[in-house]
Amino acid sequence: MNDNPLLDLSDLPRFDAIMPEHVRPAITTLLADARALVERLTSDSVPATWSDFALPLADGTERLSRAWGIVGHLHSVKDLPPWREAYNDLLPEVTNFYAELGQNLALFSKYKALAASPEYAALSPARKRIVDNEIRDFRLSGAELPDAQKPRFQALQEEAAALAAKFSENLLDATNAHAEIVTDEKDLAGLPADVIEAARASAEKAGVKNGDSGCAGGWRFTLHAPSYGPVMQYADNRELRARIYRAYATRASEFGDTALDNAPLIKRLLQLRAEEAKMLGYRNFAEVSLVPKMAESPEQVLGFLREMARKAKPFAEKDVSALRTFARDELKLDPLEPWDMAWVSEKLMQQRYAFSDQEVKQYFTEPKVLAGLFRVVETLYGVAIKPDNAPVWHEDVRFFRIERDGALVGQFYLDLYAREEKKGGAWMNDARSRRITESGVQTPVAYLVCNFSRPVGEKDGQAKPATFTHDEVTTLFHETGHGLHHLLTQVGELGVSGIDGVEWDAVELPSQFMENYCWEWDVLKDMSAHVDTGAPLPHELFEKMLAAKNFLSGMQTVRQIEFSLFDLLLHHDFDPDGEMSVMQLLEEVRNEIAVVFPPDWHRFPNSFSHIFAGGYAAGYYSYKWAEVLSADCYAAFEEAGNPFDPETGRRFLDEILAVGGVRSALDSFKAFRGREPSPDALLRHSGMITA
Repeated sequence: MNDNPLLDLSDLPRFDAIMPEHVRPAITTLLADARALVERLTSDSVPATWSDFALPLADGTERLSRAWGIVGHLHSVKDLPPWREAYNDLLPEVTNFYAELGQNLALFSKYKALAASPEYAALSPARKRIVDNEIRDFRLSGAELPDAQKPRFQALQEEAAALAAKFSENLLDATNAHAEIVTDEKDLAGLPADVIEAARASAEKAGVKNGDSGCAGGWRFTLHAPSYGPVMQYADNRELRARIYRAYATRASEFGDTALDNAPLIKRLLQLRAEEAKMLGYRNFAEVSLVPKMAESPEQVLGFLREMARKAKPFAEKDVSALRTFARDELKLDPLEPWDMAWVSEKLMQQRYAFSDQEVKQYFTEPKVLAGLFRVVETLYGVAIKPDNAPVWHEDVRFFRIERDGALVGQFYLDLYAREEKKGGAWMNDARSRRITESGVQTPVAYLVCNFSRPVGEKDGQAKPATFTHDEVTTLFHETGHGLHHLLTQVGELGVSGIDGVEWDAVELPSQFMENYCWEWDVLKDMSAHVDTGAPLPHELFEKMLAAKNFLSGMQTVRQIEFSLFDLLLHHDFDPDGEMSVMQLLEEVRNEIAVVFPPDWHRFPNSFSHIFAGGYAAGYYSYKWAEVLSADCYAAFEEAGNPFDPETGRRFLDEILAVGGVRSALDSFKAFRGREPSPDALLRHSGMITA
């Protein structure tokens, strides 16, 4: 076991040595160690104090959580059969351990005793918060259930974890299962050169043969975002758009390989969540989900979403009307079909603002974007970001360190490009949290993961750098905001360090805050260089981008509210065993909220990973909720007249990023802004302030 690299947690993960066969021996060892620790700490001889009980428990279980975090990370970025099997093999045992932990009455009693002891009053705010959160989480984990019900509650947790993993795997497999092969060059009309080049490379890698000649040839378009998105936005071939749209919209559904259909998993997950809520004494899972969040009740969130919809829908209706009129009068498309929406939107934007996303993309080369991003972080927070070395899981991955005054603050991995074995989307995850130990400071480490197009093509014998759309640049800033929340914390206690312990509906505040810098001229001019000429982004083009910033923002806002409302109602008063289906509920939501209606065969829920394979069940509203907070925070910089105002930046660091989960997110917000949040800044930034 001493040779098992997964057990070596002395420093950074040994990604160059960790293999699937290491998972079972390492995790079973750590599970046994953790169980032995729990047994020792729950004995009557161990007093219910911070140093004798709470601290050793946090330290001892961290080894398991870090090692399992590495396994989960590799399952996400390297989802090949050996890693999938290794992850799923141990998932039930790990889930069962944490379910047991959450229901351990002896542990629960010790925390309650600590909270009731004279020592509690003398604890630091961070430690008080940890104790309070633990007591809350024990209750949510079924610790107060009768002993006869606890095995059933554990079984619910175990089955739900397995279903969530299967949901994600089905979606990835269904995404990989479809490709559109184009063999006639005229069918590529409208597509950008770099997209065509990437499709040619994909065809060659897949061994695509030209039907006429039998030789290698053609272009291969997949359902992964860097391929699918440009087809929908730029391809003039309407039939190609329609085919790939249908394939994307019906992923992991009854319209494809039925073994990958996520519908039965959705129903079962909803049944499990409803049963869990009732066992805990709540009316529905939405109430359970909101206990550790800022929002006070499902009714409050429903009111928030519907009020936002009321303000946004008139703008959304104007947006879709403009698209339909333009499509009919200028493009001779009537009716406007869903697979036309992105293509027509691009054409209308070009007509109104005389530029295209593809034109802008040529200026955002990877080296300049990263340098510009790092410059923003360094200027705002007084740190330095430097390349660093560490074992990585793929040759594309880069590693960096953050320093302040020469001292290490934290480190992060950056995995930018899409791969077939990598789950879709973009995310930040923690590899290690900051904490103070007897030997010093354990610095935090984060994973930043995206799914952008990799570099294609050459110039003067040299490979061209990758180029990013402005939306992708914004995504990178967003995930970096999450990373900074984790990496710039000044808290030294596990459980409330970085993003840990922060209410889920506030955790998007730092990420959405960072997006604002993607619209500042002083930022963009220094982080752009045309891929062919090296010229910076012209100010005239930036002005056009700025004018188009809120193009179709009403539609986009309503779409996010539709997803949020669907998620909340699904976990609020929807009966998974009732007569109404999940798709019928979604149709009801759309009838109330939407301005665009997809075809009957569209199966959006089957790919809604956020709520069925992530942590956003009854919490997708968090994006809009936190967007109110983030826009209001950025307004403080606007009021100071400088997006890099040193004093405002210091306060944002001290009152929002540095404090982690030590206090409530509302208290942190008020410490920064001096008042309650207001939606005015968000509505103004989105162009939806009405007279």
